Order: sequence, then C-alpha cells, then structure tokens
Amino acid sequence: MTSPLDLLLRPVAMSDLPALERIAAASEHGISSLPHDRDKLAERIARSLQAFASRDAASGEETYLFVLEDRSVGRVVGSSGIAASAGFHDRFYSYRNEFVVHASAALGVSQRMHTLHLCHDLTGYTLLTSFYLEPAYEQGPAAQLLSRARLLFIQACAERFNERIAAESPGLSNAAGQSPFWDAVGRRFFNMDYPQAEAVTGGRSKAFIADLMPHSPIYVPLLPEAAQWAIGQLHPVGELPFSILLDEGFDADTYVDIFDGGPTVEASLALLRSVRLARELRVREGGIGQGEGAWHLLVRPQREQFAAVLAQLPPGTQDLAPGHEAAQRLGAMSGARLSASPLWPDAGRAA
Repeated sequence: MTSPLDLLLRPVAMSDLPALERIAAASEHGISSLPHDRDKLAERIARSLQAFASRDAASGEETYLFVLEDRSVGRVVGSSGIAASAGFHDRFYSYRNEFVVHASAALGVSQRMHTLHLCHDLTGYTLLTSFYLEPAYEQGPAAQLLSRARLLFIQACAERFNERIAAESPGLSNAAGQSPFWDAVGRRFFNMDYPQAEAVTGGRSKAFIADLMPHSPIYVPLLPEAAQWAIGQLHPVGELPFSILLDEGFDADTYVDIFDGGPTVEASLALLRSVRLARELRVREGGIGQGEGAWHLLVRPQREQFAAVLAQLPPGTQDLAPGHEAAQRLGAMSGARLSASPLWPDAGRAA
C-alpha cells in the first residue's frame, strides 16, 4: 500500500501527456474537463505551462493543471485543475434554484413552486476543474491532497484569481452518458446527446447552449419525474470530491449545472477551512528535524515551483530544519517559506 509520504502534487509537464490520455479515457462522461483527444490535451498542458511561468499580469484566461504522482511507483495517479475565470470568453451559465409562490385569495389556495432560473451569476468566478483520482487511491488521503492543495495555490497567488470560487460536480448519467435532466431540458432545445454537448463546451463556457434554451423559469413539477429527481443529485464517482468541498465550507444549495443538473458549489476563498487554518512555516536551522503529529498539507507556494505533499507536524510547529524529510520532499532549501494547513478537521485543534 502506498504511503502518504510517497504522494507529490505538482504542475503538469509535457512528459505527462500519456498519463493524461489515460486519465481522460478513464473518466466518466461529464466528470472531468479533460478532453479525450491527444492534441487537445497537449494544448491544455502547454497553456498550463505558460500560466505557471508567465511574468505578465494575469488576464483571467489562464488555466492551471496539476498531477498527483505516486513516487514509490513513478506513476501519475490523478489530476486536478483551476480555471482562473469561469466563462472567460463568454458568460458562464448555471441554473439557480428558486421558489415562487402562487396564491389565490378567492380560492384560498397557495402553492410554493420550485423553479430553475437560467443565470450567469458565476461568470468570472475561479473554477476548480479536472478532478480525477485512480480508484485504488480513493480510500487514503490522496484525494484530500489532490483537491485541497489547489486552494492553497489560489491563496498564494491571490492576485491571479477571483476571491469567489466555484466547482461543478457531475450529475446523474448512465454508462452510455445519458442524463435524465439533459434529456428532459437541454436536448429539447439543442439536438445533441449529453456527452456531445459536454465535449463541445470543454468545461468552461456554455453560452452557445444557453442561447438556445428558454430564459423563462423552468417549473420543476412540470418535468418528468426522473429529471426532477436528478436535480442536485451526484453521479457516484463525484461523491468523494464533492464531500471534500462540503467539508471545506462550499455551499451546494443554490446552483445546478445546465447539462446534467448536478450541484455547483461556490464559496468565498477566505472562508474555506484549508485557507483559514493555513499558516506559514520557515525552513531554517533550529527548526524541528522530525516528529509525529497531525497530518497536514504542506506546500511550496511559489507559482512556478509549486508543489504539495502530506506531512506529519508536531503541535505548534513554526520552523522545519533543512534536513526535515518533508522539506526535502518539497526541495525546500534553508530560508524557504512554506504553507501548512491541517488535513483533517481535528488536526486544526491539535496544531
């Protein structure tokens, strides 16, 4: 079994292209924003490399892609990403859950109706994307590292991102990619199967689909029962990353995806748990050499050299010695500044 100490999250490299092809092929319909196309994946890597290395002021068009590597076997086992600005080239659409009341005093009748309103409230939000983890790694802390470390990257490079963060979670669909919500709503106005529509948008802008859909409210009770049930429901493979986002403090009650009706979460970066509990550590002589303690995310926050690992830190740790194994895994030399955040909720109290 892989040790948590063998896991390293780092920016994607062009040499990871075969691994990303494998990940894209393994992802369910609508689960990952990685295209199942070698040339498009290579372009995605190139854009990420440019975003990490650019000295120019951020435009909002940047996309960042990370891979999770199991160094014990030299294998990439997961991916996650960030789009600096959702819908950069156009509006980013969602459905907003609302309730309207219809009443008749003459009849003594009052009805509270669930409606979906097409909106672009989340346009410009920073979007968490491209989460995938090999099933063999789901039972350990790998998913925590893969998802949460992105938040510390955003915190460290806050000038390049929106303070509001969102993430789409996959809704219900079957093995063939058929979605009851899409079949009842989107397909009626856009004659395309759900997997085709998802592939065309690439996970960022849905304006061209929204342009063909009704801008008047959709009354949920008028939808087929299967579509009603699908609203806000998760595809099974989305349960793990979704639970991590909820634990962070994301709100999942307001928005759903216009394709499959899956929940779209959003939050203020400053209120998320990993960010609130993050603290700076220094690598310098006199710091702790080793020690048992609570599990933490430990990141080297510099944009071009960003890396994240899991480390056990004793309570009250402020400095790490240059010889500390976690500092060595990050390649952090004496004088380096690192950021640490407790991995589990009780770890914050212990530290």
